[in-house]
Amino acid sequence: MISKKVLSILLLSCTIALTLAACGDTGTGNSAGSGNTVHMNNADFLQPSITIHKGESITLVADTGVPHRIANGAWENGTAQAAKEAGAPQVNNVQIDGNSSQTIGPFNTAGTFHLYCTIHPGMNLTIIVQ
Repeated sequence: MISKKVLSILLLSCTIALTLAACGDTGTGNSAGSGNTVHMNNADFLQPSITIHKGESITLVADTGVPHRIANGAWENGTAQAAKEAGAPQVNNVQIDGNSSQTIGPFNTAGTFHLYCTIHPGMNLTIIVQ
């Protein structure tokens, strides 16, 4: 009887620990290294901007089966505007297939940079590097 209680408490503790570990990355972009995550749904970045520190990279995560092609620039008034921004890593049609991820960077220069999905109109991301 006591061993069943101990086993139950142990299993419950492990479940809670695993749940907390899985939920540890909030996706805010305020942690170092691979914690700088931006999720994408079918046709949008789930957050329009992310702030990171010089030398860090970002990880773009496609949460659905829809593919994305990411490049430097932005959608402006419904028109794709490719851009070369001084100090930004060159991103030229990086393909992120559905339910996968890709790391972009590092961003070694402070400033504001822009990425967009060339497939989905209006899908813009601003990266602020401090």
